[in-house]
Amino acid sequence: MEINEIQTVSNQILNNIEKVIVGKRKSIQLALINLLCQGHLLIEDVPGVGKTMLARSLAKSLGLNFRRIQFTPDMLPSDITGVSIYNQVMREFEFRAGPIHSQVVLADEINRATPKTQAALLEAMEERQVTVDGVTHPLPSPFLVLATQNPIEYEGTFPLPEAQLDRFFMRIQLGYPAFEDEMRILDDQKMRHPILDLEQVVDSQVVVNMQEGIKQVFVAVPVKRYIIGLVRQTREENEVYLGSSPRGSLALYRAGQAKAAMEGRTFVIPDDIKSLAPAVLGHRIILSPTGRLHDMTQMDVIQQVLERVAVPGGDPLSWSP
Repeated sequence: MEINEIQTVSNQILNNIEKVIVGKRKSIQLALINLLCQGHLLIEDVPGVGKTMLARSLAKSLGLNFRRIQFTPDMLPSDITGVSIYNQVMREFEFRAGPIHSQVVLADEINRATPKTQAALLEAMEERQVTVDGVTHPLPSPFLVLATQNPIEYEGTFPLPEAQLDRFFMRIQLGYPAFEDEMRILDDQKMRHPILDLEQVVDSQVVVNMQEGIKQVFVAVPVKRYIIGLVRQTREENEVYLGSSPRGSLALYRAGQAKAAMEGRTFVIPDDIKSLAPAVLGHRIILSPTGRLHDMTQMDVIQQVLERVAVPGGDPLSWSP
């Protein structure tokens, strides 16, 4: 797919989702970038700001099948992946697919499940397949896990381990709407929820074509050096115990390509990388005792890193192939 087509289709999708998720175009854009990069998304925010609606709107706009998994402490891995059941008529075991076998999967309150159940997602997210009783079952394409968690309530939760966090392409927040946006939400939902009238704008094959199309976007050597410089700096800050892995470099690289394509450019500029760094790298950092003592957050560290690493200079056109 050509870059101008990706830009046109992306705007159609964004405008369609904005009929439901009001005033959060940047967050919607990040969610779409995440899908185009074949990644998975973690939304960390308080209840009631539209996390579930974002997942449903994205799936409905793209014509993708959608399943929701409500994570609880008593959930088992087989409740996610599926289970083999003995068929007495056929006298053989047959596989009953779990809810993970869907194109858009909402893992609601993922941190309420036990680590064993959380681990059931690792193979699905990384290899896009699940293995049950020694048999591997491929997952559909495109495939997106959109997980949510409440950053305030920790009672009865199990924090996601670093290995699991690192498999999420991005972590974003929606935040509360502005005053005017909240007024519009009241008006829009006066009679019925706008998601009931949301229409499909493209099909799943178009999404697959867009995923391949963004790989055409050119990334100049200075921009690659800037990406690696940012990631390496996260490992050298005094307030950081563990910095971003090379998976963070790859994610930032691919996200830059998607953002450039969505804006109609055939090349990535440093500003693309700078704007995406908080969402891509923030959750890949573990603060040191020094950082926690100074009440720093992961976003504070990312801002510090962005200030310390020099941005490549020159004419923006110099970043084109």
